Amino acid sequence: MTFDAVVVGAGIVGASVAYYLAEAGLRVGVLEAAPAPATGATARSAGGIRVQFSNPANARLSRESIEILKGFSDAFGVDPGYRPRGYLFLLPEGAWERWKGAMADLAAQGYPVELWDLGQARDRIEFDPAGLAGASFGPEDGVFDPPTVALAYLKAARERGARVLFEAPLIEAERRPGGWRLRTPREVIEAPLWVNAAGAWAGEVAGRAGYALPVTPYRRSIYLTAPAGARPGPLVVDAASGVYFRPEGARFLFGASNPDEPPGFREGVDPDWMVEVLVRAAERFPWFAELGIDRRSAWWGYYAETPDKNAVIGPVPGLEGAWVAAGFSGHGAQQAPAVGRRLADWIVSGRPGPLAPFGFSRLARGAGLREAGIV
Repeated sequence: MTFDAVVVGAGIVGASVAYYLAEAGLRVGVLEAAPAPATGATARSAGGIRVQFSNPANARLSRESIEILKGFSDAFGVDPGYRPRGYLFLLPEGAWERWKGAMADLAAQGYPVELWDLGQARDRIEFDPAGLAGASFGPEDGVFDPPTVALAYLKAARERGARVLFEAPLIEAERRPGGWRLRTPREVIEAPLWVNAAGAWAGEVAGRAGYALPVTPYRRSIYLTAPAGARPGPLVVDAASGVYFRPEGARFLFGASNPDEPPGFREGVDPDWMVEVLVRAAERFPWFAELGIDRRSAWWGYYAETPDKNAVIGPVPGLEGAWVAAGFSGHGAQQAPAVGRRLADWIVSGRPGPLAPFGFSRLARGAGLREAGIV
């Protein structure tokens, strides 16, 4: 079986890459270890999307993704679920000046970002302002439905000749003269290039191709309150505690990244961390303590993290034809539409464009991207 390009992973990142490669005229194959697409981190995402990042490279990708989602229904005939309900960041005193400067720079470049004082923020949501210095709001930030977008991309890719193989994990990738031989349990596939878009499993996939990729899985749990009369509103991030929440129907979806979570593919919702998150949430948002919790509705998934918590996107040094799009550390779903389009263009044209800052070489040099907006 021969393709012009193979994508390993049928989550939203892999689906986006596959579609844009197929749109460019390449014969594309997609290898997915699961029996269905978009069942990993894509299905377990909180579904947020925002331009509020301190690093302009991240902001640019998310802004482009928002623009793609705005036109998604017309382009793909599917509502992506994008709703611009906003993101509200609450910043503590020690982090405010840097964040304010970054948001002001984005606003000066035309990004939809507003700097608010705490009074403006409290007009939107009730909270204890102790220790806080300011807030920022993104009116075009909001939510969307990552699985719907991933499935639409795969359907459109198939309509352009792509083939998706399920229950087809990559067992081995071997570089040969003229291209790669990729082995799965049932097929041997040849292609001049392939893209590792395996999410939390990208490090393992890289090892099967003979190179090291510092992408590590970390479990993340998402919790839901009982129905609490919530109405549509912004996703709120208390940067001091790491707690975030947003309305989900009549409930509130909430969580926070556990800094003490060990690496690896640990399974199941973390109930102990839920208690800690509730305590932190109630300290900042006292009304949160009055909400009931629906423990049965909680779920868990994986962040795929790199040492600097930013994605690795681009060619693998020293391995012609091997490419990577992984390690997004929690913001892969929201950047996937732009990443797929830009990576396909890089592969076809040879120009990295806005993906240049995310290249593999920065990690080899021991360098890193700075990003204060990791949630």
